[in-house]
Amino acid sequence: MSAPPPRLIAMCGRYAQARNQHELQSAFGFPEIGAAERESEGTRAWPPLEELQPDYNVAPGKSVYAVLGTPPGEAGQGERQAGPQALRTLRWGLVPSWAKDANIGYKMINARSETVAEKPAFRAAFARRRCLLPADAYYEWQLLPEQAPGTTEPGTSPVTDPEHKRRKAKAKKRPYAIGYADGSPLALAGLFERWRDPQRAEDDPGAWLWSCTVVTTEAAPELSGIHERMPVVVPRDDWATWLDPAAELADLKHVMASTPVRDFAIHQVSTAVNSVRNNGSELLRPVAEEPSPESDTLF
Repeated sequence: MSAPPPRLIAMCGRYAQARNQHELQSAFGFPEIGAAERESEGTRAWPPLEELQPDYNVAPGKSVYAVLGTPPGEAGQGERQAGPQALRTLRWGLVPSWAKDANIGYKMINARSETVAEKPAFRAAFARRRCLLPADAYYEWQLLPEQAPGTTEPGTSPVTDPEHKRRKAKAKKRPYAIGYADGSPLALAGLFERWRDPQRAEDDPGAWLWSCTVVTTEAAPELSGIHERMPVVVPRDDWATWLDPAAELADLKHVMASTPVRDFAIHQVSTAVNSVRNNGSELLRPVAEEPSPESDTLF
């Protein structure tokens, strides 16, 4: 398999997740899984579960924790209650089942809520394989145009902004960490997929790659001064709906429009987070916030 491309800052392109498996089990209320049960599950049938270290600078291509609900094959059989059921590990960057190369995942780290039900890369996963991606906070970057000192611009998406690359190249970046004010874990709306590596034997555990993407939406007014997009954060009351493989489209659209921004805390953080080589709890530490050029506050 060829070497992965360089990791680029995108929306949503970085987040922090430092909780261990026990802490996530407590926060999301799914049944704890014993070691024997973990070993009995093959990677072809269901994603694996690996022990991950705290990561304050999660980037595309890394393994991440994901909370899953009832498997699609068991939906409607009454075997399990609705809601979070298990913790698994997925690689961030969704690889569709029909992809010829796993490196396509580096272009599939986000799925737009407006088109996720129709796009060939995401529609199958959106229909049957939705997950929650726990995060302590996610990072976003505001642009400081070099040609206009003292002004700011919201970050943009390459999908919607033809000038995205030029804009980024001619601006410094001011990072922010965004999470719940009470410290609860965010539940980022995610999709997951299974891909078969054609270069490996079918009985090779490494032949099956399970990967994921973060669903994004238009930024709420409170966040639009930082970036034009934001990840969909699923409120606790909607976890069961999002994880239900039999959920109706109308209900899923409601969830994707219900990010509880009013409960967020937004802090400017050190530019150390700009490099994926930096990792540690200090990346989430607020720094003295520079005043907006147009007002005394950011928004």
